[in-house]
Amino acid sequence: MNVEGLRVLPSRHGPAETLERLEAAVLRNGLKIVARIDHGAAAKVAGVELRPTVLVMFGSAGAGAPTIKRAPTLAIDLPLKVLVWEDENGATRAAYNDAAWLSHRHGLADQAMVDVLDEVMANVVGEAVA
Repeated sequence: MNVEGLRVLPSRHGPAETLERLEAAVLRNGLKIVARIDHGAAAKVAGVELRPTVLVMFGSAGAGAPTIKRAPTLAIDLPLKVLVWEDENGATRAAYNDAAWLSHRHGLADQAMVDVLDEVMANVVGEAVA
């Protein structure tokens, strides 16, 4: 799967275990879980059958707020997000916004921020899917 601005990784685990591993990795990396949106559960209430599809939002106000101060539009993409879903073949995937794409989207010329964000997301999502 190739979607502009997204990094999509296959998981070695099912959706529920991937989510558990993701949330544990978020906390282990000193971040705070802000929200968990279960699109599958919401769809079921609306009478629509949807494979497991959950968005986890997390971050650190201490890290995000100074960057939002410089580029207020970044607030639409923060807190950080990881989408975990089961595809049509039964495989579990995890996707997140590419840091360089976010930087470009919001006009930030801050390679240090991109590098830090890349490392954080690679660690957190890597732990979840490995």
